[in-house]
Amino acid sequence: MNLKFVNQPIPKLDGAALTGGKGVYTEDMVPRDCLVVQVLRSPHAHARIKSIRKDAASRVPGISCILTWEDVPQIRYTLAGQSYPEPSPYDRYILERTVRYVGDPVAIVAGRDKDCVARAMRMIQVKYEVLEPVLDFETALDNPVVVHPEADWFHHYEDGGDPRRNLVCTGCDAHGDVEAALAACDVVVDQTYYTKANAQAMMETFRTYTYLDHNRRLNVITSTQVPFHCRRTIAHALGLPKTMVRVVKPRIGGGFGAKQTLVSELFPALVTLRTGKPAKIIYTRKESFQASNSRHQMRVHVKVGATKDGVIKAVDMHALSNAGAYGEHATTTIGLVGHKSIPLYARQAAFRFSWDVVYTHTMAAGAYRGYGATQGCFAMESAINELAEKLGMDPARLRLMNLPQVGENMAAYYNEPLTSCHLPQCIERGMELIGWKEKYPRVQVDDHRVRGVGMAVTMQGSGISALDTASVTIKLNDDGYYTLMIGATDMGTGCDTILAQMAAEILTCPMERITVDGVDTDHSPFDTGSYASSTTYVTGSAVVKACTQLKEQIAQAGARRLNIHPERAEFDGDVVFDRTHPETSITLSKLAQELVAGVGPQWLTATASHCSPTSPPPFMAGFAEVEVDLETGEAKVVDYVGVVDCGTVVNKNLARVQTEGGIAQGIGMALLEDINYDPKGQMVNSTFMTYKIPCRTDLPEIRVEFEESYEPNGPFGAKSIGEVVINTPSPAIAHAVYNATGVRVRSLPITAEKILMGME
Repeated sequence: MNLKFVNQPIPKLDGAALTGGKGVYTEDMVPRDCLVVQVLRSPHAHARIKSIRKDAASRVPGISCILTWEDVPQIRYTLAGQSYPEPSPYDRYILERTVRYVGDPVAIVAGRDKDCVARAMRMIQVKYEVLEPVLDFETALDNPVVVHPEADWFHHYEDGGDPRRNLVCTGCDAHGDVEAALAACDVVVDQTYYTKANAQAMMETFRTYTYLDHNRRLNVITSTQVPFHCRRTIAHALGLPKTMVRVVKPRIGGGFGAKQTLVSELFPALVTLRTGKPAKIIYTRKESFQASNSRHQMRVHVKVGATKDGVIKAVDMHALSNAGAYGEHATTTIGLVGHKSIPLYARQAAFRFSWDVVYTHTMAAGAYRGYGATQGCFAMESAINELAEKLGMDPARLRLMNLPQVGENMAAYYNEPLTSCHLPQCIERGMELIGWKEKYPRVQVDDHRVRGVGMAVTMQGSGISALDTASVTIKLNDDGYYTLMIGATDMGTGCDTILAQMAAEILTCPMERITVDGVDTDHSPFDTGSYASSTTYVTGSAVVKACTQLKEQIAQAGARRLNIHPERAEFDGDVVFDRTHPETSITLSKLAQELVAGVGPQWLTATASHCSPTSPPPFMAGFAEVEVDLETGEAKVVDYVGVVDCGTVVNKNLARVQTEGGIAQGIGMALLEDINYDPKGQMVNSTFMTYKIPCRTDLPEIRVEFEESYEPNGPFGAKSIGEVVINTPSPAIAHAVYNATGVRVRSLPITAEKILMGME
């Protein structure tokens, strides 16, 4: 395929603006006279509000309103940004008398500036009946302390959830006789693995600005990944018609899934509706840690069995997930734990994946890059590495023997067909780059330092099959350039750029002729949003459809101007001409000018939608070289290799940056990130001083390559890349640490203390 724009390292459309500090974010759009909104939050993990006295606080000069549970709509809803009907339970009020974690909202305070609001918040007097919390997710199920005893807890689906048992959902997916298959295996690994509730830690915290326009409609300018879901949830929670809510997404300073959940939107919206004035809320970093959402904490138990020659015959996985105080994303994240890890090894195996998700009195979890597949990958890949050792096999060879084959249906992956896969090539190339044959399993550096190498593989998806929908509109403007209107949310990933590349490829025009419009729910075509690795695959397919239609419209319009039969007209990107007499032609610029004058269509536009029946998985092989100090237990990644199959790489620069960033986040999850709560439910890692993420000096050289397959169902053969890249570091690093020291660390993060205690 001869491609001019797709599969090229084209710079980001907004690259110069961002590096020059010209990007416009939510806070940059706020007027000077905007009310400042802050939230008074619960100091208790579990309590009932007996009374709130706000009289004195209301008299503070500059205070416009103070809202409590008595002043807001009592409508159950979910904050999860998911397609309706949302699979997450409706278990929230905006404010209510029962608080369920340290940080739960108690009152909304709005005033002319931060100082008067802070003063008023100190003067609000709240009396609590402090109740016993359940903080340990392993003891939450059927605990006598119930997180959600309310009668109006609601769920659209029957998934086994029972809030009286602190059970958000439960289920099982199985194929074949797992018990019999395990009994027949020569070697079985039976282990339990733990992951923590990692923070997304994006640069821009949560922030929203609201105002009423001249039609008294609520306008919400917010840093969100899901503008259309956001509009629906705001309207529902506030009891408003959807026609009265407009959501605008400016530039986003990172999200990583955190902004697939509504966090800040409802508080200023309530203030604006109450006062009629513009209002803004800017979350502090501490609030973003303590009062938003995180990755789901999990315990994953894996049994995997094989014959003595390495054929995997049985996989049994059970996952216990901590939803926290509310259940947004809890019922969907859990599915990816097994459905994105077991398929890699279930080709000839019986499998069973079961799960329980429980409520606790900790901050609610939500979406974070990888969305459950990351936790499942750590457990499954660690178990496969342990199985390889028991078999006395090279772990790369064990994987190559058992991978799914193109053309087969993957029973453990919703029975979807595998239509493209270069994972074997990823493994082989990764082994070359890391020097596997020379370094495996370890190399002694000196008398107290050892380097081990480790590996892992992973798969993800490309959107949510038969559900995620994207629409795109492309129009020809009067000067012969195009406006591409999308509902997908560019949150720094560069989706505006890659979608423009696809449009330019179809329309055979320079990138400079395409402008990408920002997302505004009043004007943009519908898109579910930027999550589930959907934009390149789903929205990209809609771009291809719409641009193909527009190209045909241009040819037909040119044929009318040239007085020739439409079948003889051809458009090459600059000119519409007669195939039989090429000298008979009209330029695009002239055609576009004529279209806005005289009789006939005033402009040309095309709109197309796409929803895929399948979600083709991208694949990745990750290899880590880790140096361990045997005297202190300190582990440092000195080299990391990631080789990715994401189908056709639409933009090699952006794909490389995505991969490097995902690997960096995965290294942080593996070695540093360690959210903890004290016995009263107070988060103790709520600043960057105490919650450590890797900085540049903590990271090794990260080397990235691509093994491009061709996905027949994707635009130009492309699949997704956004999430798959975060999954492999944790199991690969754990494997390398074991090879260096003989210590198996099955709970993240892998700290020096755990390694040293294991050696002792």
